[in-house]
Amino acid sequence: MHPPSSQGRSSYSVTPEDLTQELLKLDDSNTLQPFTRHIVAIGDLHGDLPNALRVLKFSNVLNDEGNWSGNVDFFVQTGDIIDRGDDTIKLFKLMEKLRDQAHTTGGVVLSHLGNHEWMNAIGDWRYVYPSEIKTFGTVEARQRMISTGSIGRAWANNYTVASRLPLHPYLGPPNTPYPPTRSRLYYEQDLDGLKHLETSHMHELDLESGPLSHAALSFVHGGLSPTYEALAPFPDKINELGTSLLRKLQRREQPLPHPPYPYPGLPQSATVEEHELYDANGPLWYRGWALEPEEKACVDVEKVLKTTGTRRMIMGHTPDFHNIVSRCNGKIIIIDTGISHAYGGVLSALSIHYTFTPIVDSANTGAKQRWSEREVVSALYEEHQEVIADEQREVVGDFAA
Repeated sequence: MHPPSSQGRSSYSVTPEDLTQELLKLDDSNTLQPFTRHIVAIGDLHGDLPNALRVLKFSNVLNDEGNWSGNVDFFVQTGDIIDRGDDTIKLFKLMEKLRDQAHTTGGVVLSHLGNHEWMNAIGDWRYVYPSEIKTFGTVEARQRMISTGSIGRAWANNYTVASRLPLHPYLGPPNTPYPPTRSRLYYEQDLDGLKHLETSHMHELDLESGPLSHAALSFVHGGLSPTYEALAPFPDKINELGTSLLRKLQRREQPLPHPPYPYPGLPQSATVEEHELYDANGPLWYRGWALEPEEKACVDVEKVLKTTGTRRMIMGHTPDFHNIVSRCNGKIIIIDTGISHAYGGVLSALSIHYTFTPIVDSANTGAKQRWSEREVVSALYEEHQEVIADEQREVVGDFAA
C-alpha cells in the first residue's frame, strides 16, 4: 500500500477440455435451466486473523465452525495478507484450508499476490513487526518459509497477480484468456460451394465479440493502468511475468532483509517487463483508479475493460476506511477498507450474485433463445449491506449447448 523504494503461477491452466466441461455443465437435459453464480471478494487483511474470520463469517464464506460454508461459488482475496500484523502464518494456512475444502464441494478460491507479498519476497521488510518474526522463530526461518517453505510454495502454486473470472461458464473456467487463444481460421466448403466457419472457430469469435464476451470480472491488487503495456492477453501475460519474477526471487540466495540492511531490489536477471510489473504503473502498485478525477477515470476504464474482456475491475491496495468505493457506475470497485486492526477501518466484503435465466418462448429456441441476465453487486458490512449495481438485460443466443 506504498510506492516502491527507489507472480505466482496461475492456479488454472485452461485447456480445450476445460472449456468442454464448462459447457456440458450448462444443461444436462433437454430442459433449459437457469444458471447462478455467487462470488465474494475481500481486500487487504494485513496480519489480522480475528478480523478476517469476522468478515468471512458475515459474508457467508465460512460457517459457524470456521469451515468452508458451501454457500459461495468463488471466494476471491486480492492480496496483502502479510505485514502490519502477527498472524501471517495463520492467515496463509487458513487460505490453503479453504482452498482444499472449497474444491471438495465444487467451490473455488482465487488468491492474489499484493505489493506486500512481493516486498517480502524481495527482502523489503519495512512493515514486518518484530513480534511477527518471532512467530516464525528467526529471520532465517521466515526467509525460508516465504521462499522455499510452505508459504512460498503456496505463492508459487496457488497465487497469481491477476485473475479474469467469467460470470457465465460459456466463457470458460477462471483465467480463460482474453482475447481468446486463436488458432488459424479454417473454412469448410459445402456441396453448393459456399464456405462457412467451422463450429469451433465460430465459438472463438463469439468469445471475443459475442453478447457474453465481456461478462467477466478482473481482480488484481493495485490496478490495471490504461498505459500498462502487458494487459493482453489478459490475465496470461501479467501472470507469466509474475511467475517468472517470483521464481527468480525465491531461487536466489536470500538477501539480508531491509531494514537494517540495504534495499536489495529485484534480481539482476529481472527483465524490463518484470521491472514494469513491479513499478508504480504496474498492477501491484497502481493507484490511478482511486485517485484520478471521475471524468478521466470513467473514460480510461472503458479502454481497459475492452482490452481485458471484462465489465468490472475489482482491486484493493488504496484504502478507504469507511466503505467500499464504487466509481463509474460500478465499473471500478476498490475493496480495501483497512480491515486490519493496524488501520481500524470498517470490516467489509464484496458480493456478486449473477443469474442467467431462460425466457420461455417456444417460437425462439436455439440461436434465437432469449435469456434474462442479471448481476447484483453489493458491499457487505457487519450490520448492513449496500447495493452498488443492479443491472439486468436480455441476451439472445444458444448458451445452453
